Amino acid sequence: MPIPEDVTGEEIDKAVRQELQSLPKTLAEDVAKNLVMVARLLDEEPEKAYGYARVALRLASRVAAVREAAGFAAYGTGKYAEALKEFRAARRMTGSAELWPLMADCERGLGRPEKALSMAGEPEVQKLDRAGQVEMRLVAAGARRDMGQADAAVVTLQSPELASNAVHPWTARLRYAYADALLAVGREGEARDWFAKALEADQAGTTDASDRLAEMDGVQFTDALVEDEDEDEDEDEAEAEAEKGAEEPRAEAEAEAGGEAQSDGGSEKTE
Repeated sequence: MPIPEDVTGEEIDKAVRQELQSLPKTLAEDVAKNLVMVARLLDEEPEKAYGYARVALRLASRVAAVREAAGFAAYGTGKYAEALKEFRAARRMTGSAELWPLMADCERGLGRPEKALSMAGEPEVQKLDRAGQVEMRLVAAGARRDMGQADAAVVTLQSPELASNAVHPWTARLRYAYADALLAVGREGEARDWFAKALEADQAGTTDASDRLAEMDGVQFTDALVEDEDEDEDEDEAEAEAEKGAEEPRAEAEAEAGGEAQSDGGSEKTE
């Protein structure tokens, strides 16, 4: 796949660059460039990111960072079985529990919420940092809802992290998930409050909390472009009607004038 000229491979994380040092120099550079493209495209163009990840995987399947990137790319395109395979491979290579929540979410994606919930109770969760434990809680709550246990999902999300007023990268998503879970059990007033709290913490725009709030408040947004097009159509119709209206009297006048001319002509001929 084509690599833009501005991509050098130096953009990757220092730790990943160190991992690639086990490869021949030219190969390491090629792999690095493909990993940069995965990172660039993952959010906006996941299918393209997946393509670059497959290239990197073909070049260096024994590098943990490559397996991890391949897992994220597959996850981003909904290929959960493949993502789980790559995440497991990366975990075996590194011994890290960092990918545990993602692995559990892949189980959800594969229609196995019970397995995901079981993973939430494994010792690996205790090895996660705070962000990882919050992520695991989100996955567990999602699994509860998958299983039709909406009330249990609400309880699962209740935690010191949720109660804290401090804002972290995961705060908006946690509050949003809690609001959504409350709404699912009919606690609309509380849900609205938590959507508002999610919006307050969502400086990066990672959720659609503002849209959910507007929906709950009965606010309807109008597409300005569509509105302008409708106005243009109305104006065109009005102009057409006006022209038609002007043409009718003109046609009548011309018809009357023609009739009078014929009448005058007839009188002259009689004389």
